[in-house]
Amino acid sequence: MPEPLIALRDVYKIYAPGENEVHALDGVSIEINRGEFVAVIGQSGSGKSTLMNMLGCLDMPSSGSYHLDGQVVSSLSDEALSQIRNREIGFVFQGFNLISSMNAVENVELPLLYRGIPLKQRRLLALEALGKVGLLERQHHRPSQMSGGQQQRAAIARAIAAKPPIILADEPTGNLDSHSGRDVMQVLTGLWKDGKTVILITHDDEIASQAARVVRVQDGKVVEDYTAVNAALRVSS
Repeated sequence: MPEPLIALRDVYKIYAPGENEVHALDGVSIEINRGEFVAVIGQSGSGKSTLMNMLGCLDMPSSGSYHLDGQVVSSLSDEALSQIRNREIGFVFQGFNLISSMNAVENVELPLLYRGIPLKQRRLLALEALGKVGLLERQHHRPSQMSGGQQQRAAIARAIAAKPPIILADEPTGNLDSHSGRDVMQVLTGLWKDGKTVILITHDDEIASQAARVVRVQDGKVVEDYTAVNAALRVSS
């Protein structure tokens, strides 16, 4: 058996240790293999956001271990964690987080600029990413000139432009109407079929069911972990 891409083992996250401590994560163990499409679902206060921060190397466990691509990341410095995030993970957020004064291609290029990638290569990577999400014709549009669904697709293009192996999407359909939400889920499903590992954070059962695997979090614990009913159908389509 190949080593899992992601392995959390007996992870606790405790805020305000002491008399009033809160166990945001309470002994969570989970493995995610390369190329999986996993939805982490839970209601507000369930611990799913804390788990997302842990998976994205944005926060570290109070105890327990986190292995990412064979490396123990739970004890690394902030600088080392930043390098891992930059190399391994493409983040997609509910609020798009696009810069209003930049057009779509410039927004997609921005993280590539921070990585020191030369202009010509940046532009090629950005255009390739916009093509994958169906936005090439909108490359010169600013966020205010795009619909919510188009803005989110631009945000996904920004996340995938540097070709990270993991896409971590936090409530990516949360600010969208149902039609735009379906478009975004089709893009994420397409990335999964192209070989990306996609981790989707959501509170919506219908959205979660579109992933291949569903992990349900409640009171800081994993209470369910199962294969989605329609996963096999989509893999073969």
